[in-house]
Amino acid sequence: METVDEQIVRAPVESLFELVSKVETWPSHLRHYRYVRFRDQRTDGGGLVEMSAYRPFQLARTLRVNWPTWWLSEMSVDHEKPTIRFLHVGGITKGMAVEWTFVRAPGGTHVRIVHVWDGPPVPIVGAWAAKLVIGPVFIHGIASRTLAGLAAVAEREAGTKL
Repeated sequence: METVDEQIVRAPVESLFELVSKVETWPSHLRHYRYVRFRDQRTDGGGLVEMSAYRPFQLARTLRVNWPTWWLSEMSVDHEKPTIRFLHVGGITKGMAVEWTFVRAPGGTHVRIVHVWDGPPVPIVGAWAAKLVIGPVFIHGIASRTLAGLAAVAEREAGTKL
């Protein structure tokens, strides 16, 4: 299973990378995040990080349900590239690799989030569930909101600095 979320953000690479790398601040910017907390944080900004977010579903015109999700990741931050990687080491998505890349582009920064995963370790059904439900519904549903929300914050903060 592979999902890709990407967009051009009207903000400099450096400020956007800094905003995204401070994962512990995500809940203050993103309503769908329940919490983000480091269990062990390294001086480079990475470490073992526990994250939880809601995947909202509109079931009827007046009924919205927030499905809670949780995962534990080993986060690494490469300030030179710049790239942020997560390897899920706990939760239903254990084994998933996630990579955020930031590249200068006309008008700002091209941000790309790639999630790659073989699915849960359930014979036959695991890969099917990952490709048809978990990836497009949950992972893309949360990642697209995360990217859009952080992009909006970075663009507000950047103002006319570009």
